[in-house]
Amino acid sequence: MNVETLNKILTFAVQKEASDIHIVAGTPPTIRVHGQLKRFDSNKLTAAQLQQLVRELLSEEQLRHFEQQKELDFAYPIKNVARFRTNVYNQLYGISIAFRVIPEKIRSMQKLGAPQGVYQLAREQEGLVLVTGPTGSGKSTTLAAMIDLIDNEKYLHVLTIEDPIEYIYCGNKCLINQRELGPHTKSFANALRAALREDPDVILIGEMRDLETIALALTAAETGHLVFGTLHTNSAAETINRVVDVFPADQQDQIRAQFSDAVIGIISQRLLPTQDGRGRVAAMEVMVATPAIRNLIREGKTHQITSIIQTSGKYNMQTMDQSLMQHIKNRKITRDQAALFAHNMEMFKKTG
Repeated sequence: MNVETLNKILTFAVQKEASDIHIVAGTPPTIRVHGQLKRFDSNKLTAAQLQQLVRELLSEEQLRHFEQQKELDFAYPIKNVARFRTNVYNQLYGISIAFRVIPEKIRSMQKLGAPQGVYQLAREQEGLVLVTGPTGSGKSTTLAAMIDLIDNEKYLHVLTIEDPIEYIYCGNKCLINQRELGPHTKSFANALRAALREDPDVILIGEMRDLETIALALTAAETGHLVFGTLHTNSAAETINRVVDVFPADQQDQIRAQFSDAVIGIISQRLLPTQDGRGRVAAMEVMVATPAIRNLIREGKTHQITSIIQTSGKYNMQTMDQSLMQHIKNRKITRDQAALFAHNMEMFKKTG
């Protein structure tokens, strides 16, 4: 396989609305469409073919990094098709490559069907907004839509720190600088420390991976910046616990207080296949940091947060179950699909 053949596969995958493409030694090319894996009806790829492809794809510096670290993240663009967040790694039968499709055009908040709470958080002036969910839940797409909304409404300096750069922002009204781990900075923490001297209004952190990055993000949010970040958690309460648990036990009371002051909202989301099988839709839990929420965070009573969210619709909050139920009512998803992610099954049974 050469780069020309790869580009044809990737282009075909985008046309089929695939989210991911897997080029794996020992199997035919495989794509993920609306959450389901589908294999090409073709010959298995050999280890030698993958080795040759990687040599064509990577620069000398990238190739050295891959040989030393045994894996590599980078962005791969095809003009007028899409960008692809790419990971090259080794496995039992040879080299494999995973591509995540990043569309060239950012989908607007309206097209995503984002609830009002997401609009509200995107329009805040300062504080910390976390978008959470498992891998492949659409976090990057939601964040891109939020940044795009800011870019179309305000004149601000937006700084992103990503691994790798995913969506490319046009800079309509905003000044936008995008930095990538590796080519532009050594680490999220280094870039965040520098960001405080680069006059940003908005900072997007691709992933809050470690204690230092989380601590710097909290500091940035406390010092007048609007900070967006992601975590691999499944609810607002779990997100708060994850942030606090990163720190040593003797610092956790202080971090709860700091986090309660800095956070302005948490969006936790999942992607579900639509009822017609032609796409996927995001179900979102939205927490807005009201005084009641902040107090629960400070006191370590995160187990009560879901109840507050459930009864705080007037503040544009919603639980995951409420989001799922709304999608059922709008005939976007089936009850069986919703049940896979519901926290309270009784809620769905009673409305049978």
